[in-house]
Amino acid sequence: MSNPQQLRYSKEHEWLSTADDGVSTIGITEFAANQLGDVVYVQLPEVGSTVTAGESCGELESTKSVSDLYAPVTGEVTEINEDVVNDPALVNSAPFEGGWLFKVRVTDEPDDLLSADDYTSFCEN
Repeated sequence: MSNPQQLRYSKEHEWLSTADDGVSTIGITEFAANQLGDVVYVQLPEVGSTVTAGESCGELESTKSVSDLYAPVTGEVTEINEDVVNDPALVNSAPFEGGWLFKVRVTDEPDDLLSADDYTSFCEN
């Protein structure tokens, strides 16, 4: 499992890019995608809605289960990845590239986001 060093991670297995002009990209990690199995349906927050760090903001349905999607930060959703809505398998095949889920204009960021190395250690325990 490879976790890109430039990203930060939540203990709920979401990744977060560094805010570019205040907007961060969010997705689920390769670890989470592997645990879920084949993702067949993605429900994302609506553009313009506000998400709150640590709270559920969508769902990922796989052949194994349904899992909540948690917001790693607080802010306004500025874009969703329509490619993932139309082809949920992108979450499994490219979780850090084409399988990103949504973008948020960050207004608040929790102190407990993890570095790539800390997230890798967290997953191993």
